[in-house]
Amino acid sequence: MRFQPTEEQRDFARSLDAMLTAADTPTAIRAWSTGDHGPGRTLWSRLAEAGVFALPIPEQYEGVGPLPVELTTAFVELGRHGVPGPVVETVAASALLTELAGSGGAGPAKRLLPGLATGETVATLAPDSQGLALDADVADLVLVVRGEELWLAAGHQGVRASADPARRLARPSPGGELLAAGPAVREAAARAREWAMLATAAQALGVGLTLLDRTVVYAKQRRQFGAPIGSFQAVKHRLADTLIALEFARPLLFGAAVTFRSTDLAAAKVAAGEAAYTAARTALQIHGAIGYTEELDLSLWLRKARPLRDAWGTPSWCRDRVLAP
Repeated sequence: MRFQPTEEQRDFARSLDAMLTAADTPTAIRAWSTGDHGPGRTLWSRLAEAGVFALPIPEQYEGVGPLPVELTTAFVELGRHGVPGPVVETVAASALLTELAGSGGAGPAKRLLPGLATGETVATLAPDSQGLALDADVADLVLVVRGEELWLAAGHQGVRASADPARRLARPSPGGELLAAGPAVREAAARAREWAMLATAAQALGVGLTLLDRTVVYAKQRRQFGAPIGSFQAVKHRLADTLIALEFARPLLFGAAVTFRSTDLAAAKVAAGEAAYTAARTALQIHGAIGYTEELDLSLWLRKARPLRDAWGTPSWCRDRVLAP
């Protein structure tokens, strides 16, 4: 059995890395934080052209999937570059509509999935009627699961800040259009959560990798007592512990993409989320006072680690799911 990515998957990751490196994502992240979605929507279009949003969608709805391993590969790169926007929620919405189509609810799928696959439509998803939807102010589709009903909300009620300024939250407006009803909606929502867990875990791993890479570079450059701080034993140990956590999470993540079992997805989510949060704490400590400054690009990734750790399944929720009989 092969446990390494294929050459095509490696090429896909390299092409996304090159594209996002050239796209100046820090500028897009800062603009998104202020409500200027122009640079982010341009970036979204480029990701769509690369086929990212078609990965969870079957071919009959203009997609190329479902391809969870390729999606995981893509979202690690999205996390590494800090891409803003409801990318995970769009995947979750696609998975929900696809699952409903398999249960006899093909109408909403035929109508909405092609736009999601091509990137023409940006979606967000509130998993329950009491929840907040990420970036509902920019989404073309705001989907809400209310018990055994799936609604297309008419809009949103205000925008709230979060720990990450680029993750803007809003409560969907009540009412709207009823897209589907019945037990199949609850089952489809559970499947959508699993896709969201996988994509969020991949994003978190990517965030952690960037935080570690930038911290290693800084530790080689910053000098104290006539030597780079990276030569100090305490700094070496902290960086090594962070690397081990990230590298431990990586096989769990891709293993979950292969098996797509609930317990594996939960294990991957908690491992990647905790590793990213560890990387953030390490980066902040080693950078010292400058780590707190908004002018430093590092802060854009620092503020993503904690929200991603808790999104679509907190560590305690994921652990309970892994240990459940």
